Amino acid sequence: MSAQNPDAQNPDAQNPDAQHVTDQHADAQSITVIGLGQMGSALAGAFLAAGHRTTVWNRTPGKADALVARGAVRAASVAEAVAASELVVVCVLDHPAVRGLLAPVTGSLRGRVLVNLTSGSPEQARAEAEWAAEHGIGYLDGAVMTTPPGVGDSASMVLYSGSPELLAAHRATLAVLGDPVDLGADAGLASLYDAGLLGLMWSVFGGWLHATALAGADGVPARDFTAVATRWLKTVSWFMTGYAEQIDEGRYPGADATIDVQVAAIGHLLHAGEARGVDNRLPELHLDLMRAAVEAGHGGDSYARIIENFRM
Repeated sequence: MSAQNPDAQNPDAQNPDAQHVTDQHADAQSITVIGLGQMGSALAGAFLAAGHRTTVWNRTPGKADALVARGAVRAASVAEAVAASELVVVCVLDHPAVRGLLAPVTGSLRGRVLVNLTSGSPEQARAEAEWAAEHGIGYLDGAVMTTPPGVGDSASMVLYSGSPELLAAHRATLAVLGDPVDLGADAGLASLYDAGLLGLMWSVFGGWLHATALAGADGVPARDFTAVATRWLKTVSWFMTGYAEQIDEGRYPGADATIDVQVAAIGHLLHAGEARGVDNRLPELHLDLMRAAVEAGHGGDSYARIIENFRM
């Protein structure tokens, strides 16, 4: 520890609640959180709430004040933060920032477990996993599938990829952040799922907003329409589950509803939108994809066939 930081030498002197936390949770794990933006602060707060001895570091030290007041230990440097815990969680702006902070302390990280909850691409995650392996660092890549207020809720998912063995070993600790979902040994999968799920979210939001504007043009309150829409989404998820099997098999039987039928149905949506002055660009995109499938001779297939348009 740094000789210039008396609080780091005796963190309980700065944090009178820290000794109480340690006594009350004798089996609590020591955890370090590097990066105290909104998400990093929420992560550290969840660990503290669960009784874990939590060390924090941020480039701007003042961002740790609220957490320190709750019992966190403020590290004076990244090296000090890493040395404090077996489990090191990092959540910063991007992957270059992760490497910039941790490359100088690879010796201290050796033998520890790094959980990288920084957003990035699958390729970046795989590169970080390779870097960690070269330096004897255990590595898990993750994606927090909620906003900061949802951290700590067991209904929220946190996706992990990398070493299944490491996730199993630390699962109980990481579960305080949200439900840990193991995606397997490929470190890039958490980022890949994250990107895909965000795309799905934006598509759902877009469809819902278009539909809400359509209903609202006739005076239907958004609250009333949304109550029915969320119930409908449960049926949509049932369709998706069946279509997923078709996609994996590469066969698209139109036993439920063919693309030909849906081309006709979407015409009613477009007509209703035009009559009410609603921007129809989103459903028009769907119609273009359907027509392309029909023109290719697949009008009798299910809607799942349209995945082939995205694979071009």
